[in-house]
Amino acid sequence: MLALRLTRAAHPAVHARRLAVAAAAAGTGFLLLSTLGHALTHPEATASSALRLAWCAIPLTATVHFAMAVARTDPATRPRPGLAAIGLGPARLMAVSATTTALSTLLGSTLALLVFLHLRGDLTGLPFDGAAADFLAAAHPLPLPAALTLLALVPLASSAAVALMLRPRDTQVAARATHRAFGGFTKRAGRETFGSYGRFGARGAAATSQPEPADPAADSGPAPRPPAPTPTSIPSPTALPWGAAVLAAGLAVEAYAARTTPTTALLTLPAGLPTGPAAVLLGWTLTAVGLALAGPGLAHLCGRLLQTLRPGALRLLAGRGLMEESSRIGRPLGVLCAVLSGAYTMASLNGDRPSGPLSTLGALLVTGCALGTLLTAAVESRQSRADTTAALIRLGAPATTLRTAAALRATALLLVFTPLTLAVAQLATLPLTT
Repeated sequence: MLALRLTRAAHPAVHARRLAVAAAAAGTGFLLLSTLGHALTHPEATASSALRLAWCAIPLTATVHFAMAVARTDPATRPRPGLAAIGLGPARLMAVSATTTALSTLLGSTLALLVFLHLRGDLTGLPFDGAAADFLAAAHPLPLPAALTLLALVPLASSAAVALMLRPRDTQVAARATHRAFGGFTKRAGRETFGSYGRFGARGAAATSQPEPADPAADSGPAPRPPAPTPTSIPSPTALPWGAAVLAAGLAVEAYAARTTPTTALLTLPAGLPTGPAAVLLGWTLTAVGLALAGPGLAHLCGRLLQTLRPGALRLLAGRGLMEESSRIGRPLGVLCAVLSGAYTMASLNGDRPSGPLSTLGALLVTGCALGTLLTAAVESRQSRADTTAALIRLGAPATTLRTAAALRATALLLVFTPLTLAVAQLATLPLTT
């Protein structure tokens, strides 16, 4: 009931993000049901149906990743001292966030079932002159337990991932880190802490770090020296070498697949996608993982490059901000680069051959989830630096300077990630064109 009330009283922008999660869950659920329809229509092609179901893991992973990003920026489950006073601690808020995610994805799965039944003709007759009757198995009865099992994958996986991401931690190290991240909300003993790293930024950290006023009656000597201010710690991603190694391994596997003989076992991709050696799938997977791992390190490197060669105030502001946001922006940006490189590869290999409706839906779903995750991470970064922006405005910094710094950060990221995406896409086409 609390999750429903918090969902109803949210900001329109929060509702838009939740509806986007529901739309992604609807698309993934429809793809899962389509694999069931293919299995009913072609009972002899068990391997082909299993391959189609395995390919649905890509949009399922993209949907879960998007749901996790939206849950991190949900202000309804932000820890507050008032909620903790009435018993809504981090564990309860984690449960509320997981329930809200489950409700959004369950709405999408229900919509997918209704659309699937409508296209099959189970509700109002066959639409579109029965064009979708073949791959939706309109002539076969739909096994309801199997359909509900497939539809339950998205809500269960999304809510479990959100609960695991926001789980409370009982260690004192996590308590101190979360205490700094949430401006002194957590308990000093470290019994309950909220598990999302940097979820809403360090709000009020300066107010909580001030020393308590000393008692004048207890003054028995010279005033103690105030503690030296601790420098702001900027994350330094160390996964760049690992990401580069995995990316190089993926490209090496793809180059090896290009030299295989025609007698090598070929991988027949579903929905009219190109056919090639089975090692291509392993190479594409390693390439995508390498780009996701190297994303934070590349964003951190962009921030350092902005500050080289005697930078001014504008480049310092843009570079330091990009270095601070590298761990939050880099990984979604790397995932988006992997998705765009894969889409470019498929488009160049297909040529003028039209792709099927399910492959088009899957491509749009994965690309939309990756782009939505990046935009949600940008919103989270804006929320985390709201206090810094307000402080700069109070000090007299013009708004045009802040906008120019944001444009400079975006330009630096585009100049680094765009050529990388094109290079990876060109190298990924070699196994299927040579």
